[in-house]
Amino acid sequence: MTSPSAIVYIVDDDNGLRTSLSWLLESVGIASKGFATASAFLDAFDEKNPACLVLDVRMPETSGFEVQAELNRRGSTLPIIFVSGHGDIPMSVRALQSGAIDFVEKPYNSQQMLERIQRALKLATQRHAAGMRRRELQQRIESLTTREREVLMPVLDGKGSKKIASDLGISVKTVDVHRASIKEKLGVTSIAELVRDAGMILGGERGGRE
Repeated sequence: MTSPSAIVYIVDDDNGLRTSLSWLLESVGIASKGFATASAFLDAFDEKNPACLVLDVRMPETSGFEVQAELNRRGSTLPIIFVSGHGDIPMSVRALQSGAIDFVEKPYNSQQMLERIQRALKLATQRHAAGMRRRELQQRIESLTTREREVLMPVLDGKGSKKIASDLGISVKTVDVHRASIKEKLGVTSIAELVRDAGMILGGERGGRE
């Protein structure tokens, strides 16, 4: 089941295709927004809402691949279904290797397309929830004091309070107080949760210290 706020973006210079696909989606209660140009879509795209994108490969001015590249540059997790009336294997391979989830040749079967879009929206909802969780964790980590971050990093590396206290030149009790504060601020109840959640955000930072 998809989120009520999930939406399908349709980017295609073929007005008939955009309209027919929009009607198809509307018939099953799925909201959509159509765009004749890539630039109009990129200006309107809102990463805050779960969505998927049905994207034509060949369009005037900006191609579907250029749209995909721009979304990747922005760090978007938007699931993309490419459509093309002139598809070939190298084209589909390029789309999928760059992160698209599907490649469909025109004219397509309406029921099959609907099923593909429903799968894409399910994935979009999952990715959106994961992104929201990641952003929340990032904000929580940014709320830590400098000393709490100094304690957090060795905790993620598996070091105990005694070792951390020795390395930082503070008491074990002080380390334990910081550890408790860190868990409270990050909303976790165990070290395992802490390592899993904080490690997801700080993985690159930890790698740079090794």
